[in-house]
Amino acid sequence: MTLSYKNAVNDIIKAGNRLDRMQLAPATSGNYSMRTNDGEMAITVSGAHKGQLQADQIMRADLDGTPLEGKKPSAETLLHSVLYKLYPEVNAVLHTHSIACSVLTRLMPQDKFLVLEGYEMLKAYAGVETHEASVRLPIFENTQDMNALSEVVIEVLKAFPKTPAYLIRGHGVYGWGRDMAEAERVIEATEMLLSCEMHIKQIGGI
Repeated sequence: MTLSYKNAVNDIIKAGNRLDRMQLAPATSGNYSMRTNDGEMAITVSGAHKGQLQADQIMRADLDGTPLEGKKPSAETLLHSVLYKLYPEVNAVLHTHSIACSVLTRLMPQDKFLVLEGYEMLKAYAGVETHEASVRLPIFENTQDMNALSEVVIEVLKAFPKTPAYLIRGHGVYGWGRDMAEAERVIEATEMLLSCEMHIKQIGGI
């Protein structure tokens, strides 16, 4: 169930505080949004520090990403729009930045997917009930052209509709959920798994 704009703002601020404490929102990086019950989204403005969010640093936009008030939304608003349109059940989208994602994806310059297997933490993803599962997270090339990136994201997610999150090389993670709690769980699990994979590469494999 979607939320009122006011409740969405409160949830986004709480998520920002928590993710900042987890060192997943350095400087002013990342962007967070929620679908609201008026068919719009609440999304963080450009340049706001996510650990110090105020209500006026969150704004309304339509589901095409068009601002509905005189503020500048995140440059990556279109990537949020894509997820809301592809997944009608999704009501929260989080984009984080971490050392693990930035480093690991650059150590895999030719890879289009990160395959995660054998981890108990995989059960944090919806529909995964055993560590014996295999989860493929798409890796997209970083670009400032959000139109081009959104087109590639749409193509891949349509081919792999059960994808729980995706990575942008040298950049960050996008995770989503039916509510903010699920989106946070997906992000936290994904960042933990990325850290595990990075450490495995550092020690030369297992």
